Amino acid sequence: MLQAYLQHSQYYNPNTMNFGSFLLVVVLAAGLGNADKVPDFVIKGKCPVVDEQSLWNKQLPRLSEFGGVWFQQAITTNPYQLLDKCVRLQYDFDGKGFDATATGLTAEGGLLKRRGKIVPMPLGDPHLMVNFDNSFPAPLLILDTDYENYACLYSCMNYNHDYHSDFSFIFTRSETPSNSHLKKCEKVFRSIGVNTRRFFKTVQGNVCSYDKQVTL
Repeated sequence: MLQAYLQHSQYYNPNTMNFGSFLLVVVLAAGLGNADKVPDFVIKGKCPVVDEQSLWNKQLPRLSEFGGVWFQQAITTNPYQLLDKCVRLQYDFDGKGFDATATGLTAEGGLLKRRGKIVPMPLGDPHLMVNFDNSFPAPLLILDTDYENYACLYSCMNYNHDYHSDFSFIFTRSETPSNSHLKKCEKVFRSIGVNTRRFFKTVQGNVCSYDKQVTL
């Protein structure tokens, strides 16, 4: 799977095979309901410049604090996120990374549980790598978090032909978060050039059966 991740991302640059072009076609196919329309997560240009090393130096000593329960409050278009509503995430720290589970409702209304891993990038790059079932490994940056209330997560991959795809997430510890915490994430996303109008709110709160989700 690591080989697949390296081929998919900006960190793999083979001399003889154009994997960037190949993956761009795959990503487009995954996101296209209309073959004539490019999905909004495929964007002209390169991934925004982020001081990953500075973030990582601050976050690595506190990585275990990122564990526990999070609720997804907003997300940009992501064909690999199969959960649509009531998205609850559990990250269990194992000393190096996290065993991750995500539960919620699909767009069709069915309960679903997904399992994955979130670990430091094996090649030493200053960010995490996320790998859920029925998806592929991808880089994951924690742009901002206070560990106790909110987290702003970002994943971006460069392709050949001057395109990139990116996926953004806003998580909170509470299913009914403070608006001020959401605003913190909106601010940090705008600071790297992400248009916050791309976000879709995730339904949470009283309409969700979190107790039932935990038993999946």
